[in-house]
Amino acid sequence: MTRQRPRGFTLIEVLVALAVVAITLAAGLQATGALTRATTRQTDQWLAQLCAENELTQLRLARQLPGVGDSTVTCDQAGHTFQVRLAVAPTPNPNFRRIDAVVEAPVDGTNVRLLTLSTVLGRY
Repeated sequence: MTRQRPRGFTLIEVLVALAVVAITLAAGLQATGALTRATTRQTDQWLAQLCAENELTQLRLARQLPGVGDSTVTCDQAGHTFQVRLAVAPTPNPNFRRIDAVVEAPVDGTNVRLLTLSTVLGRY
């Protein structure tokens, strides 16, 4: 009479398989979190660009050379509130002004710079 070996997995084989699955799931979770953070950051930058472009367009539509100095305006886009700092500086040619639009968003109590957009505006 020959003795048949029982079929199935040993406890060690099952534990090794569970460890491999756990490591794979942990790596997948980290990758998903990184993608979520990247998507949020990209959305915030896109909304910040809309705010900066809107402010620069308003200055162009005023059809007059803006005064030198700094100002801050609030911009609401898609339920987010951004601060747009406009810095108007003179250029060597008095018929032009350099304008920097810096967009910031409040994160954990401090403002984080999301975008800086610069242009030169001329006299009409």
